[in-house]
Amino acid sequence: MRARLAADAGLVADHLRAVLADYPAGPVTEAMRYATQGGKRIRAHLVLEGARMHGVAAAAALWPAGAIEAIHAYSLVHDDLPAMDDDALRRGQPTVHVAWDEATAILTGDALQALAFEMVADPRCGAGDVRAELALRLARAAGARGMVLGQARDIAAESAAAPLGLDEITAMQAGKTGALIEWAATAGAVMAGADTAPLADYAQALGLAFQIQDDVIDVTGDAAAAGKAVGKDAAAGKATFVSLLGLEGARARARALVDSACDALSCYGARGDGLRDLARFVISRES
Repeated sequence: MRARLAADAGLVADHLRAVLADYPAGPVTEAMRYATQGGKRIRAHLVLEGARMHGVAAAAALWPAGAIEAIHAYSLVHDDLPAMDDDALRRGQPTVHVAWDEATAILTGDALQALAFEMVADPRCGAGDVRAELALRLARAAGARGMVLGQARDIAAESAAAPLGLDEITAMQAGKTGALIEWAATAGAVMAGADTAPLADYAQALGLAFQIQDDVIDVTGDAAAAGKAVGKDAAAGKATFVSLLGLEGARARARALVDSACDALSCYGARGDGLRDLARFVISRES
């Protein structure tokens, strides 16, 4: 699985470099390149694997794969800002506002978000109706219906009178983490004009398992392996899947979700094996 992720990560990295090569020189463009480096690119892999399953050419699929990485990078740049999580380390490197400054980080996030929509709107991504559908779904997944809503709920929870319960955390993470994972998993089906429901079911279980593993890493990991600060949730007294379910309970819940994700792929037979492997990898990772 790591080799497959690395191969797709290389393809997407090359694609992003080529797109950004046409951008004007300056600190924002440099910070965009910096922010889109590294990472496992699981979301991009979901796009590319879904495209393979549906016979969509890689040359077309690289555009939405690059787009989801641009959106994800924008979210991390803004999430790391002092007004939000105030993190100094991301993917083992100084965060953008540390390496440059806060104003550059804000503008870099804005530019990365715009880049994502530029990429799904590119004619090389597919027919006009396909591009319009991808863009509409991305806007919903990334905005106040999805990721931004989840982040807003996360920030509000920090000053709430009582910690969130399990249902509330599940709903929050469905937006913060799950919405973009679902967009990525269904993009290949959208491009092929195929049914997205099985992949949406897969992604909803996968996204929650992904977040549970993040909570596990925050408790059991170290900053060097994770490439970012760990232990912050516990120090802040935030409710997490681990704090509510216990470490072993959280791990058991993640395993059950992976089983559900794999079951959702039954209609694809052996074609879904790559995504099944990814689901198992998600809860075994240490970063």
